[in-house]
Amino acid sequence: MTQAADDRNNSQQVIAEIRELKQEVEQFTQKFDNYQKSAQWVVQLAFSLIAAATVTVIVSTVLGK
Repeated sequence: MTQAADDRNNSQQVIAEIRELKQEVEQFTQKFDNYQKSAQWVVQLAFSLIAAATVTVIVSTVLGK
């Protein structure tokens, strides 16, 4: 093979690997976004439960007197 053919094959192989890496990065980004949204939902749920418990304690204390 000539040097030009070797260079062309190497370039095509590098391009194929870059495309593969790009897909992997896109999949990772999607998984990370899903994780981030899930974590945010859990935090919101926790704060809502804390707020509801606080209101319940306050209301039961005020009405109990």
